[in-house]
Amino acid sequence: QVQLVESGGGLVQAGGSLRLSCAASGRTSDNYAMGWFRQAPGKEREFVAAIRYRGAVSYYANSVKGRFTISGDNAKNMVYLQMNSLKPEDTADYYCAASSSYYSGTYIYPYQYPYWGRGTQVTVSS
Repeated sequence: QVQLVESGGGLVQAGGSLRLSCAASGRTSDNYAMGWFRQAPGKEREFVAAIRYRGAVSYYANSVKGRFTISGDNAKNMVYLQMNSLKPEDTADYYCAASSSYYSGTYIYPYQYPYWGRGTQVTVSS
């Protein structure tokens, strides 16, 4: 089992920045990748970014590419999401997720992640 706790959400004006953190505990050595997803009111959960632990390959949704950066600190069992140039459409609950399975392709689908945090709210005002 892996436990995940997100932090760092809040209210920010458009154009501003936030840094989300995700603390992982438990059987973290089994994790192959960590990801961030988001869900806006009335919408489905969508992929934001992910990073493989081995090789440190990262993936981004087109909507955040160039503005968001995912990074990890394996020694501290932490994953971060640096969000710059925030837009009102980035407003959502952001969830950290961990995958304990190997996939040869990308890690962009919710079904690939059996472990989820409870989320942190991000609100971007115009």
